[in-house]
Amino acid sequence: MTEPYDVPALRRTEDVLQHLAASRSPLKASDLLAATGLSKSTLYLLLESLERRRWIERSGDGYIVGVRLFELGSAYLRHDGLQDAFRTAASTFVGKHNEVVQMAVLDGAEVVYMAREDPKRPVRLVSDIGTRLPAHCSALGKAILAQMDDADVIALLPSTLSAFTEHTITRLPQLLKVLAQVRSAGVAVDVEEVSAGLHCFAAYVGMTAMGRRVAVSTSVPVERIDARREKQLAVGIVQLAQQIGARIAR
Repeated sequence: MTEPYDVPALRRTEDVLQHLAASRSPLKASDLLAATGLSKSTLYLLLESLERRRWIERSGDGYIVGVRLFELGSAYLRHDGLQDAFRTAASTFVGKHNEVVQMAVLDGAEVVYMAREDPKRPVRLVSDIGTRLPAHCSALGKAILAQMDDADVIALLPSTLSAFTEHTITRLPQLLKVLAQVRSAGVAVDVEEVSAGLHCFAAYVGMTAMGRRVAVSTSVPVERIDARREKQLAVGIVQLAQQIGARIAR
């Protein structure tokens, strides 16, 4: 089979943007030189071109992802009607429970966070919009994986499941048992599997017109969880998923 042609300029652009997106602080040109392995002349021409298009911007003596790229990426939500569906339903959930709500889609073996509604109280999360996390360790990912057959889950996930904390499930047989429980309960959880101190609840929304599997979640510090609160949030996140699912199905 003939390998598909890969345009070198696009590959270099993606490499630079990936490094900028992964960094929580501006990257200097010297950082990007070391990270990408590009020649100095190639990198500087690329940075100049990207900055001119506002795909990247200068911040101090470094570079960050630019506002134009954010604008282009945000158009994805409009195509599926996800943004409007999420915003309306999530504001009601946050108003009632005063907890954060997030929405993610499955992309390969990872979930990508697409939207978030914050409560009035401070939020401690590791998942900003655009963040990727392995599906096997997040409540959002489990909610989506539970909608798939075990054979498809096995084919999708890597042979080695990475651990974020000591509580992360890293054995596939154990994960499959958890997914069976999610199918039965209708809600997925992760208790400090992604981040120490956080208890997350998630429910499956459905599949968009573009074929993306979607789920929503809420994350709460473990010290604020008791049996009564756990039930409230589990029921609430399932109801939220159903409301959003009904909107995108129209």
